[in-house]
Amino acid sequence: MQETDSIFDSIRPYYDSEIPASTARMSSFEYLDAIGEFLKIGGGGNTLRQALADSNTVDDFQDKIMAVVVEHILANTSAGVEFTGLKRFESGRKHLILANHRDIVLDSAIIQLILHRHKVSTTEIAVGDNLITSQFIEDVARSNKMIKVTRSSSPREVYTTSLLLSKYIRYQIGSGLSSIWIAQRNGRTKDGYDVTEQGLLKMLQMSGSGDFYSDMCLLDILPTAISYEFEPCDALKTKELFISRRHSYVKKEGEDLNSIITGIASWKGRIKVCFTEPVTPQEVASCTAFAKNERFVELGKIIDRQIHAAYCLWPNNYIAEDILAKREGREPAASKKLSKPARETFVLHMQDRIDQIVDSLKKEGEFRAAEGEASEDALRYELEDIFLHIYANPVRAKAGAGIR
Repeated sequence: MQETDSIFDSIRPYYDSEIPASTARMSSFEYLDAIGEFLKIGGGGNTLRQALADSNTVDDFQDKIMAVVVEHILANTSAGVEFTGLKRFESGRKHLILANHRDIVLDSAIIQLILHRHKVSTTEIAVGDNLITSQFIEDVARSNKMIKVTRSSSPREVYTTSLLLSKYIRYQIGSGLSSIWIAQRNGRTKDGYDVTEQGLLKMLQMSGSGDFYSDMCLLDILPTAISYEFEPCDALKTKELFISRRHSYVKKEGEDLNSIITGIASWKGRIKVCFTEPVTPQEVASCTAFAKNERFVELGKIIDRQIHAAYCLWPNNYIAEDILAKREGREPAASKKLSKPARETFVLHMQDRIDQIVDSLKKEGEFRAAEGEASEDALRYELEDIFLHIYANPVRAKAGAGIR
């Protein structure tokens, strides 16, 4: 990585010159041997320690550590990864990869692996600092091209840190130094609708000249869709949405780490990544016909349409939509196209997840109706409805229904 202005030192990834000190700190981590055994890196902890010792640059770390780790995870928890659109990187253009967000770690990790496998420069990755809970995690993340996104509740700090992030993104892409991956929203999509947050697009222009057209064209936005056959953390997302209907949802200590581990360890089935066509100058120009705030809304719609169009719909998505159609008194659209075994597999998966959620909610005293009393069957039906929408909403989004 080429050195940048020192004002970015608090958020930028590590330089090559900083990797030896970083890997030395990682090597002294008390649980390193256990991590090595779990990930089977060359057979165990000692080999992982040797791989760290052999990593003297960012490229070394990504090749000897991260690629091996992600390959191992996918080999054991997926039915493989397909991708389209890699030609977008052939010219060496640097993009802002603006992607939907379904899993905390794997979304960007899978994209990095695809680029690494095909000898394309990997991107930098924007990650919230709420996930950086120790020096070990920070060293791993920043050695893997992570940009630290500072989360704050103070309006003044939000402005200051957002401006710094905006400047960094614009500097890296505008100078041709690196592409950058960033999620289209703050936090993962919980309900299956992938929608670009207007605030994110406003943040991206904060560091610009003030001319919407030139500021957005410089970023060369590349909408990207990742689709999992089995939604990562579908049970955790269903539980959160259920609780959120009753009162404000408050994360528990260690919840992000639990989501990371669950997303990594759970079965994901088939996975597909689609790098779509970059947003064109003509499309950016079309947004300038609107008032200031509406420009960001219109740009968001352009990005969302491309992500929804590129999203791969699996049988599970159609099955969920069909079940909801029957519940809502509509004619199921895809029943004849789906095999009985696929339907049975999905229903068993859903029932297993609902059982897990109910047990967890009961232990936490959250298995109750929003108002008045409700039977356990009614509450389970509500959980199923939430779960089914997580899988069905991508079908509806692709059809253009209910977007914004």
